Amino acid sequence: MTHRRLGIVLIAIGLVGLMGTAWALAARPGSSSIPEAWAPLVGPRGGPTCDAPALPGQTADVVLSDMRGMSSGGMMSGGRMMSIAARRSVVGAGTMSFRVWNAGMMDHELVVMRLPEGGVGTRSVGADGRVSEEGSLGEASRSCGEGAGEGIAPGAVSWVSLNLASGRYELICNLPGHYAMGMFTELDVR
Repeated sequence: MTHRRLGIVLIAIGLVGLMGTAWALAARPGSSSIPEAWAPLVGPRGGPTCDAPALPGQTADVVLSDMRGMSSGGMMSGGRMMSIAARRSVVGAGTMSFRVWNAGMMDHELVVMRLPEGGVGTRSVGADGRVSEEGSLGEASRSCGEGAGEGIAPGAVSWVSLNLASGRYELICNLPGHYAMGMFTELDVR
């Protein structure tokens, strides 16, 4: 990469980081404070514009982030441009409810799949920027609603309840390009 191109990329990343930080610090009408369970995942800023009802079984709180969650230093943790953070990475087998908050500035989703042999983040991304969802166990992608939809809007919450057997799972966002940008994490069910 030429020095000029590298300079342009670094300036763009810095500007996006500054815009995201300013937006995150600004008060958003109708937003509540962050639920206590999510505070360690996202830090002090506005919370969801809607919330999930009481959910069955164990609850895993999940936060979806993109460049809005970037620090002024550029990339998010692990060098990723986008991320999924789960409050609990190990849960018991049985009914598992995922309460998912989109803390980013673009639509996201959460798809639950068995972990591939290669481990987390190793799925092949197709020409459409997505991975195969064959074998998906369920998803939360409806803004302020349960189950599958068109994507979780910025600031909204979605949820899904699944019966999970013991094993290793991958939580992903499968909107075009998001998996390749780091939107995956592991969940172990024991």
